[in-house]
Amino acid sequence: MIKKIHTDRAPKAIGPYVQGNIYNGFLFASGQVPLHPDSGEVIGNTIEEQTKQVLKNIQAILDEAETSFDQVIKTTCFLKDMNDFAAFNEIYATAFNEHLPARSAVEVARLPKDVLIEIEVIAAVPD
Repeated sequence: MIKKIHTDRAPKAIGPYVQGNIYNGFLFASGQVPLHPDSGEVIGNTIEEQTKQVLKNIQAILDEAETSFDQVIKTTCFLKDMNDFAAFNEIYATAFNEHLPARSAVEVARLPKDVLIEIEVIAAVPD
């Protein structure tokens, strides 16, 4: 059975999708962009500011699913400009302790609302 995840602490879906689904002990979270959960406005103009907001949004979804960054197995990171990779990586690393997930990071032509970053995660959901 699929359990849909929704929290008001992360931006609501702006299309025909959910914030996340739990299936068979795993959370599959939709990509998060740096939107404020209440206003839907883009937070920050720099990759550092936007990455911090994306991680806050992911944290909210992980919390709702009763899991954490320590349980994240895989991330996919979409960057508008690969020249931002080093700065992005510094902020991204703050979300993880000794546990590091597998990761893909790619440059894309454009992201929703012309943001600089989007991150999606797959995490284990402990029983």
